[in-house]
Amino acid sequence: MEPDKDLHPDTDDLPLRANTNHILVRHYVLNLAVHIDRQVISGSVVLFLEPCPVDGTNSEKDDNEIVRPIQAGGRRDGSARPIQDPNLKRESERNFGKSVSHKNTLDKFQVSSGATLQSSPGWEHTSDEDFTLVLDCCDIDVFKVEEVDVSSLSSMPDLQSGSSSETSAVPSWSLKSAAFVQNVISMPSSQWKQKHQLYLLSSHAPGVQDGSSLHFYRDQWSVQVRKIGISSPLEFPRALRICYETKPSGGSVRWTKDQDNRVCVYTAGSPINNRALFPCQEPPVALSTWQATIRAPCDCLVLMSGEEETPPINDEDTRFLIWNYYVTMPMPASTFTLAVGHWQQVTAEIPLESGEGLGEGADWGIFCSHGDYPCRFTQWSARSQRAIPHRVFGPVSLLQKAQAVLKLLPGCLAAAYTVLGVHPFPRLDVLIVPAGFSSLGMASPHIIFLSQSVLNAGSSGSGENDLSLCGSRICHEIAHSWFGLVIGAKDWTEEWISEGFATYLEDIIWAEARKLSSEEAREDSDLKALLRWRRLSDELKNSEEELQILRPNMESTGQVTESGSSMVKHALNPDKAFMQVHYLKGYFLLRFLASRVGEQQFITFLRLFVKKYHGQLILSQVGLHYKRLLLVTSEQLVMLLELLLEEEELSEEAMDALQRAYNLQRQDAEVRHRWCELVVKHTHTKAYGDVEHFLVHDQAMGVYLYGELMVQEEPQQQALASRCLSLVREEMDQSARRVVEEMVL
Repeated sequence: MEPDKDLHPDTDDLPLRANTNHILVRHYVLNLAVHIDRQVISGSVVLFLEPCPVDGTNSEKDDNEIVRPIQAGGRRDGSARPIQDPNLKRESERNFGKSVSHKNTLDKFQVSSGATLQSSPGWEHTSDEDFTLVLDCCDIDVFKVEEVDVSSLSSMPDLQSGSSSETSAVPSWSLKSAAFVQNVISMPSSQWKQKHQLYLLSSHAPGVQDGSSLHFYRDQWSVQVRKIGISSPLEFPRALRICYETKPSGGSVRWTKDQDNRVCVYTAGSPINNRALFPCQEPPVALSTWQATIRAPCDCLVLMSGEEETPPINDEDTRFLIWNYYVTMPMPASTFTLAVGHWQQVTAEIPLESGEGLGEGADWGIFCSHGDYPCRFTQWSARSQRAIPHRVFGPVSLLQKAQAVLKLLPGCLAAAYTVLGVHPFPRLDVLIVPAGFSSLGMASPHIIFLSQSVLNAGSSGSGENDLSLCGSRICHEIAHSWFGLVIGAKDWTEEWISEGFATYLEDIIWAEARKLSSEEAREDSDLKALLRWRRLSDELKNSEEELQILRPNMESTGQVTESGSSMVKHALNPDKAFMQVHYLKGYFLLRFLASRVGEQQFITFLRLFVKKYHGQLILSQVGLHYKRLLLVTSEQLVMLLELLLEEEELSEEAMDALQRAYNLQRQDAEVRHRWCELVVKHTHTKAYGDVEHFLVHDQAMGVYLYGELMVQEEPQQQALASRCLSLVREEMDQSARRVVEEMVL
């Protein structure tokens, strides 16, 4: 079955098949075991789902529309008391992370391409009339997909609300489960601890045993799930468990040996993202939270792109430890990162500065416009952290060289705080990854992967120049916390939004970390710009033109199919992974804009941009429009509009574009006056509301606009003038009213 028949990707395009316009994963609970000997990861992922509104959009709910929250089990401070179910606990510990075999229940067959497809018994009895949940997935053996019976939980009576009593083909226990899951999803961020405990408890519930099983089919790029007789996402199960195992050669999971010749595994940096680590919704609009329990050998370290819940605990099998991580900020599944290996923490040879205290980078005027989650930008404690808590890990053979990273981190973090403000994430781990890592660095929430190539080749006492590559790369990856992570691209083809900003900011942050003077920073920046220009020129001469375009989807950027599926153009092209055109073109665009207004004003703009758009996904149009407002002065806009008033004709399309580009109705009164004159002259009826607003609220400047409305002899404009006069006649200055009445009456 092809879930997205209207997608026709080229061979090097990456399909994103998840039907995110129909249903969204709001939370993942992963329960995984790492098998070093077999080089696989096995276990399960439980998905908590929410159907999209009937109009097919996946926009966040307004705060006023949230289903009433669950109060059971909570403390007065909003946190949760532990929920204990001994039987569930013992059962989950028995089955935790064990490699199970369901292979005898699957149908496997080969296709001509060589890819192995899977389907569960009974899939052939489903039909296209049944609703299909489509998840992005590849290089994974799926053993079982089952509906989770959260109605079986002993605490359910205290947690149900809002279940429908209307006649439905869905069993009553399923309606109760749906109401339960919806209430957990809708709990406010102030109760996130209780919310996560309820998710975890639900993930341990057994599968539904009423015989109405789920059926699945896996092809090269997706796994599709159906339930016979369920025709809409509103009726589809709200919690399901997928049991699976990764493959040693899976594209999302890199098994290799570290610099000490010991086996390790890590994710991130793959062109197919995380779909070979766990079935998920990969389109960036599918923002979700997660919590993960990882079982690994006791001599291994587990690092993840989340908060570490507690120190690792002993498994029943003393050869293993259990690690728990979680996130509270909804993010794309591509940001999920896992690293397991025999690494050790780098310890300081000299005392390090704490980096605490309130600095000039602090910003007190934050207003959040994202969905509800515990946002650090609004937390007083976060506003005083110049350098967040940080650790460095690496193989034993590189611990001495990695001292340089530990030495640089406090200053780089503090410099980033000075430039951009509050750190989006509360802590940072840095891992020196194996030599085969294909990049100098990779940023994920809470963790940065660094190549051994950035470590200086000399001793720990080498001079500052030997630290330049390491320091600038650290600053680049730290900058991604703001641009790339807490603000992300809505369309992955627009990677310049992440890489262009990080490349521009690495110079500024690194100069601040070294406390360079303005002249020294300018000289350093100019030299790097020259080197980057040479690199870009060479790349433009020696690469395919279609790979050089910042927005390869052109006007289709950000568009998806009816189901929400799409594709990432050229994502699988092997040449693209080694190109820097998106870094460098984006960098030079930002450098040009900064040269127009001055670097300090441009940095101020970046801070305002972070304040407005943190926690959101954007397209290029948003960023460039916001920058345009900064770079154009009121006087320039007045001159532009006055010149346009001299034109005999302006098309409706031109007027619309002008209004969108400069947000004219929100400019100062001088600009709005010229805009209204332009609207009247060209009878741009769409903006007559702007004219009425101006005449009512800017009476001191609107007198002669009445005359322009009347002289056109256009009935709709004359009616507008009369209506506005009637609204303000009683409050007008007598002289102004007399003049206007003579024109209108």
